[in-house]
Amino acid sequence: MTDASQSRTVLIAGASGVVGAAAIEHFAKLGWRVIGASRRPADVEPGIVYEHLALDLQNAAACRAASDTFSGVTHVVYTALFEKPGLIPGWREQDQMQTNLAMMRNLMDPLLAAAKGLRHVSVLQGTKAYGVHVHPIKIPCRENRPRDQHENFYWLQEDYIRAAQKGADWNFTIWRPQVVFGGATGVAMNLIPIIGAYAAICREEGLPFQCPASVPNVLEAVDTDLIAKALAWAGDAPNARGETFNITNGDVFVWPNVWPAIAEAVRLEPAYGDRPLALSTFLPQHAEVWDRIVRKHDLRPITMAELVGESHHYADFIFAFGDSAESTAVLVSTTKLRQAGFGDCVDTEVMFKSWLKRLADRKVIPQP
Repeated sequence: MTDASQSRTVLIAGASGVVGAAAIEHFAKLGWRVIGASRRPADVEPGIVYEHLALDLQNAAACRAASDTFSGVTHVVYTALFEKPGLIPGWREQDQMQTNLAMMRNLMDPLLAAAKGLRHVSVLQGTKAYGVHVHPIKIPCRENRPRDQHENFYWLQEDYIRAAQKGADWNFTIWRPQVVFGGATGVAMNLIPIIGAYAAICREEGLPFQCPASVPNVLEAVDTDLIAKALAWAGDAPNARGETFNITNGDVFVWPNVWPAIAEAVRLEPAYGDRPLALSTFLPQHAEVWDRIVRKHDLRPITMAELVGESHHYADFIFAFGDSAESTAVLVSTTKLRQAGFGDCVDTEVMFKSWLKRLADRKVIPQP
């Protein structure tokens, strides 16, 4: 631990989420003091030391009451997210947008008043900033294009942060990751536990391990460990101040082509069917099978609902369930981030294998 790291305290909002949990692990390993703010503790590797601040960001009074905790904060990583049941329909609804804005205000207003040594804030957005859920997009999506004119809570939060930063000593960075993969369970958007549970059920029931994708769409992924490294880099990098960055692993993939690597990781034969598969239906229908698997393999007592959160709905979106034809690829440029000084990358097939193994090692899913 260096003197510099000891003087740094990062508050990670949304600590139990897929990016938040990875950020906790990375900053803690760097020797920072880490405070994780979320309603439930983050599911992190054994031995990771951090302070959990049990906080509901929708409760403004609770956030104000926590202001003493905020006084030593030097960096903020804002990954908190409110999503409605069913996930995708809520993306265009005003109450979802306003709730996300209120959550940021509830936290940041008292924090900005208390944290006199604040240096940097990172804010997570995503490729919905380019309107991928609303209309066809220009390829590649670039950060320097004018704001896409559709209603989105990203814009509400970004406007708040930009206004709050004017004239202040601290600075900010906005992040737009592609499809995010990590180890968190019970969250809104993480396909690793979904794939792991699906594989376990297929093995238990003797079902083919069918790739759920109905069309061969070209996608980009980003490992949460890579995002965490980028967040730490941005905390001190002059080239990150006031900037917006896309971030991906650095390669592209098509589900049918990466499915053999995923199948190898779970020790099943890859299969491809003529009929598309809705994991949002399949997994809840097999909840009792999952409970049997948990008992049989002495896994952590996580129910199907606790495991998937809203991610099974997100799986249908990413696997393009219901699409009858290949859609326009959603690809982003990461040139700006590389030119700014962050050039790390991850092999996406290796990422899938690594996270499935790590979930098995944590006894979330069975060992293959």
